[in-house]
Amino acid sequence: MVEKISKSQVLERIQFENYWWHNNSIEDDYNEMQRRLYFDIFKPMVLDRSVKRAVVLMGPRRVGKTVMLHHTIQELIEQGISARKIVFITVENPIYTNIGLEELFKYALEATGNQDAKDCYVFFDEIQYLKDWEVHLKTLVDSYRSTKFIVSGSAAAALKFKSNESGAGRFTDFLLPPLTFYEYIHINRLQHLMVESTLLWKGKEQVFHDTVNSQLLNEHFVKYINFGGYPEIIFSPQMQKNPGRYIKQDIVDKVLLRDLPSLYGIKDVQELNRLFTTICFNTANEFDYEELSRTSGVKKHLIKTYIEYLESAFLVKKISRVDQSGKRFKREVKFKMYLSNPSLYAALFTPLAITDEKRMGNLVETAIYAQWMHRDWFNPYYAHWGKGEVDMVGLDDGSLKPVWALEIKWSNRYVEKPNELKSLLAFCTKNNLSSALVTTIDSKVQQEYKGVQIQYVPCATYAYNVGKNTLDKK
Repeated sequence: MVEKISKSQVLERIQFENYWWHNNSIEDDYNEMQRRLYFDIFKPMVLDRSVKRAVVLMGPRRVGKTVMLHHTIQELIEQGISARKIVFITVENPIYTNIGLEELFKYALEATGNQDAKDCYVFFDEIQYLKDWEVHLKTLVDSYRSTKFIVSGSAAAALKFKSNESGAGRFTDFLLPPLTFYEYIHINRLQHLMVESTLLWKGKEQVFHDTVNSQLLNEHFVKYINFGGYPEIIFSPQMQKNPGRYIKQDIVDKVLLRDLPSLYGIKDVQELNRLFTTICFNTANEFDYEELSRTSGVKKHLIKTYIEYLESAFLVKKISRVDQSGKRFKREVKFKMYLSNPSLYAALFTPLAITDEKRMGNLVETAIYAQWMHRDWFNPYYAHWGKGEVDMVGLDDGSLKPVWALEIKWSNRYVEKPNELKSLLAFCTKNNLSSALVTTIDSKVQQEYKGVQIQYVPCATYAYNVGKNTLDKK
């Protein structure tokens, strides 16, 4: 006779997950972890009870979503909220299979010994595993007006699509990305390496944070590229010795073999894996669908769909191309692909040394793009025409004309040889740009060449500043 999971077993599991009901504090393991800088932006959304909305926390695996939820619970307790008014449920736990959100909520109330739902805070972790979660959550928000619901999930784009489609006026989305280099410096308590300075950009003095030790900062930048996207791994030498085991198995494999197939009904997961591996090895390169099909062995008509799936899991980002005049192409034939987190490369292949210039160039470019990906209000482009290419281009929101250009180099040679920046200079001339930015290994100087003010900035400090400015604007 097949036994069913009993109600008492479900109640026991809920009590086990809600450690603070008995201790008035979250577990020490969570409390000892340093809070991400994004916490200060996320916390007010949870505390704001004036708006009757659920908060949807999205982001890839292992970036700290569950930890952030526990830090939020600790904050609520410290602000005087009764511990038994705070409920946490991990939806993906098999014991909750086939139990709807409202039924789970009622079980949780029973487990607390408090049947009153008024002024409760309810956290549902990894909600994407519940079919039609958005419909159930909307019903809860409408039915329990005095209860604050907070949910999390690892399939960012899929969650956002459903949130926008069904939760209009009921949900507030919050994306937690992999660590920025700025956060990496903060979480490692390395702020003493940075000092406020200025940078002449577009004819104006801009605040810019420089470093007092370029060599040490670059060592950490390379460590960030190899391991730094995931908070727990940067503090674990054991994980860094075998990133393939800890990152690939726990993050990549779960996403490719479980998350995406379950969300989208993908049947040939090995085919999806081949495509992702090809993109990962060639991060920062230009692709077209024909070439990707030939290289990965995946049929052309499936590649576009698979890329959308990989983007939904926040594993990759596709960047569109503009021509020498900054105009987008009506038909997208070529595009660039970047890992959303450069640390994925070390997980699938091998960590890179600071001297590995050939591969490091692509990973540095990927790392810098990763800092910009955290800005949901900005879409970067790259320019490519004939034999010319510029790594990153910013377009004006209104006119859609180029307003700035960036060339990403892991080298100091162009300070002495600006004449080799032919594509960048041609793009600036064509679009009447008086200045441009070029990254270096450790050189920060400015020079004028052929009517263009070229500002050279070290890659690490540039990445730090993009991350800091992003958080400041958020």
